[in-house]
Amino acid sequence: MAIKTVIFDIGNVLTEFSWERHFRQLGFEGEIFERVADATVRSPLWGEFDRGCDDNEVLKGFIERDPGVEEQIRLMFKNIGPTLNPVDYAIPWIMELKKKGFRVLILSNLSSKTVHECHRCLHFMNYVDGGILSYMEGVIKPEREIYDRLIERYFIEPAQAVFIDDTPRNIDMALKVGLHGIVFENYEQASRELDTLLLTI
Repeated sequence: MAIKTVIFDIGNVLTEFSWERHFRQLGFEGEIFERVADATVRSPLWGEFDRGCDDNEVLKGFIERDPGVEEQIRLMFKNIGPTLNPVDYAIPWIMELKKKGFRVLILSNLSSKTVHECHRCLHFMNYVDGGILSYMEGVIKPEREIYDRLIERYFIEPAQAVFIDDTPRNIDMALKVGLHGIVFENYEQASRELDTLLLTI
C-alpha cells in the first residue's frame, strides 16, 4: 500500500527546540542552568504544560520543584517564544511533498503559550493539511490516544502514512498503531529515509 500521508512533529523537526540557547541568552550558566532545566524542560511537568494544563498551575509546579531558582524560572517562563527557532527547510519540504500529491499533517506536543509566542516559527502551519496539537486535545505523545485521534479525524489508513519525530518513544507508539516511522536526526537523514520509504512501499 503506497504512502499517501506524511505526518510531522514540530519541535526539533520543523523547528529547532533550542531551550539551551534561550537559557544562556537569559544568563543561566553552570549550576543555575542545570537547576532551572531540571525544574522545567527536563521535568515531567513540561509534558503537562504541553497537555494544556493551566499556565499558572504549571509555573507553580516548576517553582515547587526548586524554589531556590524561582526568579530564574519566572524569567524563563515569562517569554517561552525564544525556545523555538525556525528552520529554512520546513516550508520547502512540505511544499515539495504536497506537489507530489501527499497529504501533510502535524502531530506535536506543544503548549498554548508556546504557540502564541512563537508565530514567527510556525508559518509552515499555513501550508499543511491539518493535524493535532496536544494542548488543544489534553493528550500528549506517546499516549496512544493522540495517535488514534489523528487517525480517526483524518481518516488515515495507518499502513499508508509515515510519522517523522525526533523522539524514539514517540515513533515506537506510531509503529504500534500501524504507522510507518522515521526518527528524525537531521533534515538530510530524514528526507533521505523518507524518499527511500516512498519508493519502496
